Amino acid sequence: MALKDLIILLVEDDPVFRRIVASFLDSRGATVIEADDGEQGLEKFKQRAFDIVLADLSMPIMGGLVMLKKMSEINPRTPSIVISGNQVMADVVEALRIGASDYLVKPVSDLFLIENAIKQCLDEKHTKDVQLEDIEELSYQELQDNLALLEQNAEAAKSVQQQLFPPSQINYLTAKIDYSLFKTDEVSAYFIDTVNVGDKHLVMYMAHFHPQDNRAAFASVLLKSFVNQKLKLFRNGTTQAIIEPYNMLTYLNERMTKSGLDICIDIVYVVVELTQYRASIAQAGQGLRCYIRNNEGLTPLALSDSLQLGILDWGHPSAQFRTLMPGEQLCISSSKPAHKQMLLENQFHGLVYDTQTPTGGYVQLSF
Repeated sequence: MALKDLIILLVEDDPVFRRIVASFLDSRGATVIEADDGEQGLEKFKQRAFDIVLADLSMPIMGGLVMLKKMSEINPRTPSIVISGNQVMADVVEALRIGASDYLVKPVSDLFLIENAIKQCLDEKHTKDVQLEDIEELSYQELQDNLALLEQNAEAAKSVQQQLFPPSQINYLTAKIDYSLFKTDEVSAYFIDTVNVGDKHLVMYMAHFHPQDNRAAFASVLLKSFVNQKLKLFRNGTTQAIIEPYNMLTYLNERMTKSGLDICIDIVYVVVELTQYRASIAQAGQGLRCYIRNNEGLTPLALSDSLQLGILDWGHPSAQFRTLMPGEQLCISSSKPAHKQMLLENQFHGLVYDTQTPTGGYVQLSF
């Protein structure tokens, strides 16, 4: 059967829906352990290993978000899927930010959607009968349902996007990332993200969306979601794309072109191999630049011009490789002189609403 030998933790406070889903998954070959609130779900998670967790967000005693955060601290490699009925996009985005692989919206019209979502999250041996393109299209379709809300509601767009931004300083075991991004509107046209990929690689990227309107919030969600998909597939041993900047930008362009957002993106995508400090950099568009920073200041890396992401006849990104020397930092910055000067002055504030400073900003990776 399709889900044979899988052990699934189903955390859902609605007893009727829980039994329907559990019975369906059982019929597909899975072993389902049920919990009716977040606290009970967390206790069961501590008692044994699970292949995947299915969780509601709105539950008594302990909510789904709190539960998933605690589970991630115990075993970050266990994938999770959110099944949300409260229609609060901000909660869904927060679940994606803390590591949820996918989400479904109640009422789930077809229980096979749950099966497909489970296959997406698991090892290639469980996904051989589902084409990767179909998996990615499904996830995008679910996200697309929220586009109209974000386009029409500035406050919702602002809330969704703000939850995606990391704190102003992100500390990893052997590296740290600092940034400042300045916005003059509710929604930022700029976005940064970073992720530790396994023990050997660190990813950092900065994007600038055109035009600047509420669609930038949805584009941020999509961008992070697509990167998260490749991260999960990397952890499952399916693909190395997330640590291959050239291939990653090619993939992101394909997904954003098909998104229907009609939005273009300047982006610099950096991967650093942490044992040899070798950086791989790919760039699309001309609005952002990558720099090496040392005691002498900022030195731009020579990357040839390329078209922005989101253009149908796109072509290819430009790419470069560079080994970082002791005392060097790797930076991405918008082209405004004020931002480069603030970077040199180590002014790192995270995401800032500031009508006096030009929109844009910078991000720095140091060791």
